Amino acid sequence: MPVGRSLSALGVLFGVVRGIRPFGPYPDGHGEKMANTTLEPPGAAPKGAAQPASKPSLIQAIQSIFSKQEDPDEARTIARRRRFVMAAVLGTLSLNLLMFLRFFFPRALYEPKTKFTIGYPSDFGFGVDTKFQKDHRIWVVRNTEGIFVISAICTHLGCTPDWKPSENKFKCPCHGSGYDPEGINFEGPAPRPMDRAHVELDPQGQIVVDLSHLYSWPKGERSQFGDDGAILRNV
Repeated sequence: MPVGRSLSALGVLFGVVRGIRPFGPYPDGHGEKMANTTLEPPGAAPKGAAQPASKPSLIQAIQSIFSKQEDPDEARTIARRRRFVMAAVLGTLSLNLLMFLRFFFPRALYEPKTKFTIGYPSDFGFGVDTKFQKDHRIWVVRNTEGIFVISAICTHLGCTPDWKPSENKFKCPCHGSGYDPEGINFEGPAPRPMDRAHVELDPQGQIVVDLSHLYSWPKGERSQFGDDGAILRNV
């Protein structure tokens, strides 16, 4: 066997044992070349290739805003600080504008009207009518003299008495003052009778009540309950 073929056979055998391509001519006849003995896992980036940059976390981004270290990109740093300052200024101006507009909408308490109609005289029978106590704090009373309206305010400390039909009297739940069906005090600490509201008929014949004009009977003084406007007679 020629010497050249013997060396070629030894090269093939050595390559099989070492796991590399053998010496000798390539099958396509392009000369001899040493095989790469380093095995790389599939999908691995080739040596020398640039690795992808990892994204910064939220904490790192916040730290970079308030960090005193110089940002390599000075323009981006200036723009970021400018946006922060503008946001703070706009927030302050918006808050001041809302506070200014608040003065045009005052937090007012709307009290019930002091002058209102309660219906026709024929709507009320003899006795005490309590249907306007909740909305207007009054009682409408009809007796043999006519129709009058009692202001449902105790003359002791201003509580609202309750009408007790079984006892035929008004009874204050605060301190026990008692009033007869005409609002005249007869028991408890109340110093005088309850006031009466002004009443009159409007052009349509309805009863108009005016709580801004009250009639009273101070202790030891003349009673105003017989004055014009304190009672509707002959209705």
